[in-house]
Amino acid sequence: MNIKLIAMTLTTLLLCGGVAQAKMQTEVKPGIEVLRDHGFDALKGKRVGLVTNPSGVDRNLRSTIDILYEAPEVKLVALFGPEHGVRGSAYAGASVKDENDPKTGLPVYSIYGADREPSQKMLKGIDVMVYDIQDVGTRSYTFISTLGLVMRACAKAGIEVVVLDRPNPLGGNKIEGCLVEDGFYSFVSEFHIPYVYGLTVGELAILLNEEGLNRGQKGDEEALSCKLTVVPMEGWHRSMLYKDTNLPWILPSPNIPYPQSAVDYPSAGICGEFGNYLSIGIGYTLPFEVFAAEWIDADSLKAVLDSYKLPGVAFRTIHFKPFSGSSAGKMLHGVQYYYTDYDAAYITLTQFYVMQAVAELYPSMNPFVLSSGRTGMFDKVCGTDFVRKNFAKRLKVSDVKEYWQKDDADFRKLAQKYYLYN
Repeated sequence: MNIKLIAMTLTTLLLCGGVAQAKMQTEVKPGIEVLRDHGFDALKGKRVGLVTNPSGVDRNLRSTIDILYEAPEVKLVALFGPEHGVRGSAYAGASVKDENDPKTGLPVYSIYGADREPSQKMLKGIDVMVYDIQDVGTRSYTFISTLGLVMRACAKAGIEVVVLDRPNPLGGNKIEGCLVEDGFYSFVSEFHIPYVYGLTVGELAILLNEEGLNRGQKGDEEALSCKLTVVPMEGWHRSMLYKDTNLPWILPSPNIPYPQSAVDYPSAGICGEFGNYLSIGIGYTLPFEVFAAEWIDADSLKAVLDSYKLPGVAFRTIHFKPFSGSSAGKMLHGVQYYYTDYDAAYITLTQFYVMQAVAELYPSMNPFVLSSGRTGMFDKVCGTDFVRKNFAKRLKVSDVKEYWQKDDADFRKLAQKYYLYN
């Protein structure tokens, strides 16, 4: 592998303690803390660029920006702003502007605006680029796309990339959704990976680098590999959800306010691409956690969903008024879902079963008709047009389930080659 691992400690579960006891006793250290514990060896004497956002902190909520800026023998010279910006001052989808960081005075270069990949001019004078952002574990969230484009730019410039690893809030065992297909690569489907990929951001970076998957948005550019260093966490293992880490959760973006929101995002976010269909809780206190509309009978919807006997998921009725968005102030009715057995649940299909149930009750409320202008984005997020073309016919999960799951086993086998944690 074209990769260096720094100070990695893997948790070994011994004798009667087991996984449950290890979860209670293990202290998880993110990559930034491991880097600091080892005296910033990977960065000493180098001019450093940093890609981060407010989620890049240690357990005491101290920003990676400030930690590196004050680190001895480390010269932090530039910051790079992904979606929402390095200090979180840009809302979802808003362009990030070039500016100077008000606290350190360092230049901040936007890589979520006219540029999505750092230009060679931006990289001038940088010896090593550090990446430290809390991932959410789902392909359509833009931070991993930013990581890949930064790796490509640094490969062109001969600059080393150092990834400070953090937990995957979905755990390290969930792999769901078909691989992105030719013609559907975009900033929300940058790589030939599943929708839920079951890797930490450090593991993903290694896989992209070693498997030639970092080809750019169109999928037809030359794959580029950079000099890559991953600073692994200490104490994390694959069965951990974020709540098991005892680390503070800093929302990586406004609509992922809690660790559970990261789990809910792939469960409802694809459905959320239909703007004139169901509320998924954006603009309320439960983002990605509900499915509701003014015209739904909540008890009937719950009854249909309960009849499916879906593994690991339960539904309750809910009635609420969003405080922002197109449904602000309107009384909506629907269901909230809970994962009663997360390991047994196939989380990305939850939203498709809800759409099926809604279609059974309200045949005229077809999301592909109501939000016809959003089908292009739906295809990009799914990484294929197969789901739309076949699900839209009858709104039956059985018409797409096998296709959606077809790559799970093969990708799991591939991914295991790059596991840093048990």
